[in-house]
Amino acid sequence: MSPIPGLTHVDHIGLTVPDLDEAHDFFVDVLGCEYLYELGPFEHRDSWMSEHLNVADDTVMRRLRFYRLGGRAIFEIFEYEARDQRTTPPRNSDVGGHHVALYVDDLDAAVADLRGRGLTVFGDPTASRGPSEGQRWIYFLAPWGLQLELVSYPDGKAFDRGKR
Repeated sequence: MSPIPGLTHVDHIGLTVPDLDEAHDFFVDVLGCEYLYELGPFEHRDSWMSEHLNVADDTVMRRLRFYRLGGRAIFEIFEYEARDQRTTPPRNSDVGGHHVALYVDDLDAAVADLRGRGLTVFGDPTASRGPSEGQRWIYFLAPWGLQLELVSYPDGKAFDRGKR
């Protein structure tokens, strides 16, 4: 079977947060995103929410905001109110676990900045091996538990160098 016809790239990443104002400060002040706009609230008295968003019908999408990072990536950040909402973020090992990886030019300076802000940073930067040799990376958490990764490979990765 072939891929989805016309699929060309990732358009945006949608994330749900417990407090949109706290997330705004993180996306703008820590990540340097450009705030674009806000929508909401959205609430329906029929089955629209379950049919279109896979959430309970009485769920309310209080607000959502869009942010752009580096002129490219778009983040769509939601604040929901739902009676059955889970408030513990999944770990990478959980089904549905995830992380957002962001590229930085200077990993050591970026890690020092994260630690200076009091954010949770896991360990020290790790140097990749094999096809990803040339890359260093580290995981950290947003204040509400979103897992993020910083990666840096200023001279490229081994698999790219092998193609040249």
